[in-house]
Amino acid sequence: MGQFEAFVGVNFWTALFVLLNTLTIYFVAKKFLFGPVMKIIHDRQKEIDDMYLQADQTKDQAEQLRVDYEEKLLAAQQTSDRLVKEAVARGKSREEEIIRQANREADAIREKASADIAREKKQAVNDAKNEISSLAMEIAGKVVGQSLDAARQEQLVDSFLEELGEQQ
Repeated sequence: MGQFEAFVGVNFWTALFVLLNTLTIYFVAKKFLFGPVMKIIHDRQKEIDDMYLQADQTKDQAEQLRVDYEEKLLAAQQTSDRLVKEAVARGKSREEEIIRQANREADAIREKASADIAREKKQAVNDAKNEISSLAMEIAGKVVGQSLDAARQEQLVDSFLEELGEQQ
């Protein structure tokens, strides 16, 4: 076992030298390796956090833009609905005005036609009266053999027409 102990055995100075070498490597690595590596990792983590923050801000902005767009779209829809309703109301109002105007014109035409008819009727009655009176005067003049004055002639014609109106 002597050789085994020599092979496996621990020499104090060797162990101390290995420990000092390990500590030296640790402090050198800590100074020149761990610090810069940790700084790189920290910087990278900060960059990633900034990217997530920027992505969240962009998402919030996009959501706000979407909400604004929907509000504007709704306002535009309401405006178009209002304009259509106003146009329909104006159209109905114009339609009613046109109908009222057409009715007024039709009433005026009817009144004028009634007046024309009444005037023509009166003219026809007067013409008939004049014709009948002249015929009656001629007949009366021939029957009586005398001529009548204009006042007496008109009185006879009026009484004749009244009798004619009563018979009808």
